[in-house]
Amino acid sequence: MAPTLALLLFGLSALCTTVTSAKVCGRPPVPDGVDTSSLKRVFEVGEEVSLTCEQGYLSSTATSSRITCMAGGQWTESNLACAPKMCPIPRPLQPFAMGRTEAPFRSVLNYTCDDGYVLLGANESRCLHDGTWSHPPPLCKAVNCPLPKPPRDGRIVHDKAVMGTTTIYGQGWTYECNPPKAPSFERGSCKADGTTTEPPICREVSCSVPTNVRNGIITFAVMRQHGYKEKVKYACNEHYTLEGDAEIHCQNTGNWSSKPVCRAPCTVGIKRGRIFYNAKKIWIEDLKPNRVLHGEHVVFYCKNKAEKCGYPVASTCNDGNLPLPECFEEPGKIEYNLKAKSLPSEIRTCATSPTARPTSSASAS
Repeated sequence: MAPTLALLLFGLSALCTTVTSAKVCGRPPVPDGVDTSSLKRVFEVGEEVSLTCEQGYLSSTATSSRITCMAGGQWTESNLACAPKMCPIPRPLQPFAMGRTEAPFRSVLNYTCDDGYVLLGANESRCLHDGTWSHPPPLCKAVNCPLPKPPRDGRIVHDKAVMGTTTIYGQGWTYECNPPKAPSFERGSCKADGTTTEPPICREVSCSVPTNVRNGIITFAVMRQHGYKEKVKYACNEHYTLEGDAEIHCQNTGNWSSKPVCRAPCTVGIKRGRIFYNAKKIWIEDLKPNRVLHGEHVVFYCKNKAEKCGYPVASTCNDGNLPLPECFEEPGKIEYNLKAKSLPSEIRTCATSPTARPTSSASAS
């Protein structure tokens, strides 16, 4: 019995060896875009497969590419390449697509609207296999608000003409009260959530007796308390520069709007040298009077000793302060009187100027 069992086991082993000794090919490796729906898991030697591109891809060849399973278990090479079809990006959206004009198959466009706008249409569109989009771009429509209510003892002045019984997001208006009352706030608008600003309260408001400004005068005012929207006008003393609005008004808060400031003129603080001012190159002693108005520029001349040339550096008058450039060196009496032609303002101008340190000071209010 034992020899018969051994022979039977040997026979089964030989049978298994015979079945598995033949080489086969596994599923062929294919690039993206190739249609794999008809590919099997195992192919016999000599078996051929026709490769084609799936929907949404363009083939690099006019006909299908055929590959063959070889005896070594490998596949012959394929010259097929599949490129995705492209969908043209709508022109209005191209700035948001970093300048791209096309998107490949299966790309997705997601749409949103800014606050205060409602999206009409699909919020998503996909690039289809035929090079078209699944949905057209939607529209963003401004939110509608009901017309605002006027304040009691007052009215509304719209920024733009209003038609019908609604207004749109972002549109604004001004609240006005019957004199001498003032609204608790002056502006309203159609808000992003579709609601309008509640009307203000009209109440009597007065501003204190206006005060003068330093180095200036009140040119038109009665020295008394003033009501809402009443105005006062200022001017500066001679040679002082007015900065801000010359006219202020009594606000709905009971405070005056910001008063202007009178900025002082400057003196050019050198005794010897030449400057460039008011489009002219002048010696300092010829600047009569020695006065530069606030905000005006004065150019000084510095010397590049290594290159033996001169270069200009500008400084700005700022409320009575005209800083001298750090590179400026005022000449001595002998040099100025006897060797004026050697001064930085008179010698050859440098081809490039060194970077000068700032010469303007902080503004004083």
